[in-house]
Amino acid sequence: MDISNYGKNNRKTVAFLTLGCKVNSYETQGIKKLFEEEDYSVVEFHEKADVYVINTCTVTNIADRKSRQMLHKARKMNEDAIVMAVGCYAQAAGEQLKEDEAIDIVVGNNRKKDIIHILKAYIDDNTIDSIIDISGNIEYEDLEILDVSEKTRAYIKIQDGCNQFCSYCIIPYARGRVRSRFAKSILREAKNLVEKGYQEIVLTGIHLSSYGIDFKKEGGDMETADVKAADISVPEEEIDGLDAFIREPGDYEPGTNYYLLDLIKQLDQIEGLKRIRLGSLEPRIVTESFVKGLSELETICPHFHLSLQSGCNSTLKRMNRKYTTEVYLEKCLLLRKYFTNPAITTDIIVGFPGETAEEFEQTKEYLRNIQFAQMHIFKFSPRKGTRAANMTDPVKEEIKAERSNELLHLAEEMSDTYKRSFIGKTEKLLVEEETLIEGDTYQIGHNERYLKLAVKSEKSLTNQILSVKVKEFLNKEMMFCESMD
Repeated sequence: MDISNYGKNNRKTVAFLTLGCKVNSYETQGIKKLFEEEDYSVVEFHEKADVYVINTCTVTNIADRKSRQMLHKARKMNEDAIVMAVGCYAQAAGEQLKEDEAIDIVVGNNRKKDIIHILKAYIDDNTIDSIIDISGNIEYEDLEILDVSEKTRAYIKIQDGCNQFCSYCIIPYARGRVRSRFAKSILREAKNLVEKGYQEIVLTGIHLSSYGIDFKKEGGDMETADVKAADISVPEEEIDGLDAFIREPGDYEPGTNYYLLDLIKQLDQIEGLKRIRLGSLEPRIVTESFVKGLSELETICPHFHLSLQSGCNSTLKRMNRKYTTEVYLEKCLLLRKYFTNPAITTDIIVGFPGETAEEFEQTKEYLRNIQFAQMHIFKFSPRKGTRAANMTDPVKEEIKAERSNELLHLAEEMSDTYKRSFIGKTEKLLVEEETLIEGDTYQIGHNERYLKLAVKSEKSLTNQILSVKVKEFLNKEMMFCESMD
């Protein structure tokens, strides 16, 4: 591609597209900030741009296909543009993408902070066709953001990577091992966002429950870990951000991740922050002291996503999930002990290799017993490079579809039951948007348990917290409320 006149006549433009999870969305915001600092004008993805940055996803085969499609779409929109593949699919399929003529630059998951340097090197020397680091992923890549696209809720990424290696999951290979962000950086970003008017923050990461485990002293354990700069290569200016993570033995029960709990406690002290919502949690982090500690904080939202994947122990073992259904049930009971009517949500995979009709029925019965507020149902999709991809005894696609439909129906029943439990209750609604429904104007948002609520009002109330009484279903997705203010 001829880039000799790149950016010489007009202000350079860049377009972004994010595929996949909230972590990707957060990282795109960080990359966008880097381009804006270089005086790039950000345009919509469907518009003609000088540079297209596609932050890719590889969690499923469908995600891979979508990533490829969007990269090729960018090339078709402007044959002279620089097309950059970034993120998980770029990391996992880097060698393949380097051979794709539609893509100019491939940036792996630990080089996103260098994206401007990489782009400039490409412009200056067109022989540089890809930059992908697959060697280490040792340190956390800090892409701090100043603003987010949502008006009332801000996502803050606090860790990256995963050490779990579930047999079906490609993410540990695409994201690398656990790397945690220093508390000082997180608190600085949170305070900035609250000062900009955000009342709710959501802590997110690839494996949130592992936050801080890489701070441990070599050979130590979670109860007696002592954090020192020499142990974890902490920059001198960040040491004060770790002070709260140095604890005396016996402060918490063994197994509790006090790094995450202490971080949440520090965030709770930020003036003006009304809500802290947690991303997906590993069930084993839900210990008595962890849940008790959370329940003592006014800002914590009683909304807990505990990924289950299967309600059958033999299937969980094949998945390399490191808990049993009995342990998972104990965790749900703990949450219900300390929080009133918490929203417990989960993910379920149907049709995992070897899943028999009996195992599926066992899962279905287990789900009925737990009674989730919401379930996300996925049909198993083999990922090349994972152990599950080579497992024998695959489940037929038509059987996967039948089982998925059964669980989707069950999920709808559970969600309906949970929503009905709020009728007649007074709730706090954080207004996120104004919407016209059948000619009437509604102010719409969520309560702490992530129940979608709507109150009729012509007055724009975005980013205000209202006291409302839940009356009835407005539609399948949300509840109609009466303002109490």
